Amino acid sequence: MSHTILLVQPGPKPETRTYSDYESVNECMEGVCKIYEEHLKRLNPNTPSITYDISQLFDFIDQLTDLSCLVYQKISNTYAPYNKDWIKEKIYILLRRQAAKAP
Repeated sequence: MSHTILLVQPGPKPETRTYSDYESVNECMEGVCKIYEEHLKRLNPNTPSITYDISQLFDFIDQLTDLSCLVYQKISNTYAPYNKDWIKEKIYILLRRQAAKAP
């Protein structure tokens, strides 16, 4: 369990920057998925259930001006930065594990 800070800048203007923090990398990756799901709900307010595939999620991530994580490193007592590609890899692993657990 490594404390993780998610840095998001959806648009080109610095005012669009936000951050959120999570208790673990997995929780952070779930948070990224939730950001996308909220985006889809705003685009489709009258659709009762929304589905998407991982390529659509990754396209959304690529369209963000910036998305990165800072993950706490216990050994050095510092935060290490990670980029969009690392985030996509972690999301892929998370979703693959969830799909394997699904009945």
